[in-house]
Amino acid sequence: MSPSTSPRFFTEREVARHSTPDSCWVLLGTRVYDVTAFLRMHPGGEALIRSRSGKDVSREMEGPPHRHSENARRWMEQYYIGELDRDSGAEEAQRKHGNPQRTPHPRFVLQHIQIRNWLWCFETLRERRQTSDQTDGKTAEKMKLDEDEDENSPYSRCSSVDLDKDLVDWRKPLAWQVGHLGEKYDAWVHQPVDRPIRLFGNPFMEASTKTSWYWVPVVWLPVVFYLSWYCFTTLAKGTTRIDLTSDVSIPVHKYMFVPLFLLGWFLWSFIEYCIHRFVFHMKPPAHNYYLIMLHFLLHGQHHKSPFDGSRLVFPPGIASIVVGSFYMILCKTLPEILGVSVFVGGLCGYVVYDMIHYYLHYGSPKRGSYMYGLKAYHVKHHFEHQRAGFGITTTFWDHPFDTVIPDEKF
Repeated sequence: MSPSTSPRFFTEREVARHSTPDSCWVLLGTRVYDVTAFLRMHPGGEALIRSRSGKDVSREMEGPPHRHSENARRWMEQYYIGELDRDSGAEEAQRKHGNPQRTPHPRFVLQHIQIRNWLWCFETLRERRQTSDQTDGKTAEKMKLDEDEDENSPYSRCSSVDLDKDLVDWRKPLAWQVGHLGEKYDAWVHQPVDRPIRLFGNPFMEASTKTSWYWVPVVWLPVVFYLSWYCFTTLAKGTTRIDLTSDVSIPVHKYMFVPLFLLGWFLWSFIEYCIHRFVFHMKPPAHNYYLIMLHFLLHGQHHKSPFDGSRLVFPPGIASIVVGSFYMILCKTLPEILGVSVFVGGLCGYVVYDMIHYYLHYGSPKRGSYMYGLKAYHVKHHFEHQRAGFGITTTFWDHPFDTVIPDEKF
């Protein structure tokens, strides 16, 4: 809803009726929010919001147990739909306390709300017409096409980004625009929105940046299973030995595959931390257009739109370049079969990492579980502590590197 548009008004009874998974509204003071689309995304779980549907959540926003950040409050504004009609609430209270002579008939109260809402619709249409008149014929035609899109498309359900005041033009691909933000880029990219992002105008390039979560296990798990079988059967032959000197060597038992596999998984957790902290969260120089664009393509777009489900896992094509590089490094560093054994453990760790990352954004873990804690930790990283909390599958490496997200104190 545009800030300049007069709000719609709802009675308390209307708000209270919206308390189902298909339509869930909450109040923040007198402001009404339709948070239906946010139920699955909420870090505390869907049930937590539904238990407060139709009610004022001001106290919960302040905490405890969690004080919501400025980004979280800004995010909530995307679901703002109108105001609570205080007059109707006072009239209902008077009716309950026995002052029927001063209480208008409910039909007139309803008409009062409808008139306000009609005025709101009229002003909104008038604003759209004024905007349309100020654009050229081509832009006006595109806006007409956008209005005719299916109301269930992602763009019709996305955030209320102010298209005229935002630092970028959301009607155009963002990849070529973000580099011009300069010193404003870092603050802009860490103000998340609930809106799909279009990176490129070319359909093929755009499609190559999107991946459904299931492609990660479909592509990589067969590789993990095959290499695990290959390593174990090769070690089982009993011919693998590690040369300590020209005359001394020790045999490698087949059951050494398990600790080598786990070593690879552990090494991946460290690589995961380093990539997330030092590559994905590098702060590109404000004057460097190309580094800003590269950062946005690698990770900035994920922080700008953290619930874009098509960009929560790595496309296998791009991931294969990194995977291949680590394979060659390990095989050059260690005896071949040992290097492959460590590699396959790391590859399995990567698959688990991508699946957990997707689940942290879209899953609803049980309260008090390990995954519940990880989800809350990761959401804090997105909304409040972007320079800390770099662990995804584990917070282990955040401790020695002093990047642990601090606990809140009230």
